[in-house]
Amino acid sequence: MQDLERITSFINSFYSDDGGTLGEIYENAKAAHVPVIRKETRELLKLLLLMKRPANILEIGTAVGYSALYMSKYASCHTHITTIEMDGERVKEAEKNIQNLGMSGMITVIQGDALKILPELTGTYDFIFMDAAKGQYINYLEEVMRLLAPGGILLSDNILQEGEILESHFLVTKRDRTIHDRMRAYLTALKNDSRLETAILSVGDGIALSVRTNM
Repeated sequence: MQDLERITSFINSFYSDDGGTLGEIYENAKAAHVPVIRKETRELLKLLLLMKRPANILEIGTAVGYSALYMSKYASCHTHITTIEMDGERVKEAEKNIQNLGMSGMITVIQGDALKILPELTGTYDFIFMDAAKGQYINYLEEVMRLLAPGGILLSDNILQEGEILESHFLVTKRDRTIHDRMRAYLTALKNDSRLETAILSVGDGIALSVRTNM
């Protein structure tokens, strides 16, 4: 574990921090213990966006809008980002941050439970970023697959749950067992879905990178 921490620190030493308002949003979120993407995940996300150049991005889990704003930097100027957040206070903060950076025309925040919002969405998305309640990933999957365009990318964050996913069901604390079991079920579903090709990577707190290969 110590060697892994040293490797992570070494890799992160090559990455620059955000400047200006975006950097302030990131640091303020971390200080307030609001979940934001890790540096390693952020760098991979940047490369995927530059390679894919998606027209429509769906994010499940807005928090304070940092990741949506970060994606807006590396997506095409014609890209539109739709992001879903249940917490009303975080929605207000996200909308304020988005407005302050002049990105209201590019980013739409929808407040509500993703389980109810996703079935109401129409059209398709060529990039979907899953970064919400980890125990709900498996419950979102059916609607996410309906919305993911052929050739589209699904990026699922925090799939290792700080290493807890490695443990057996009975070694995880009781309150975390449901999330643990559901995340394992989610990863199994991704790997066994004939419509997807999925790589599970130890980037940040773990990511699953999936590409839809057919209808």
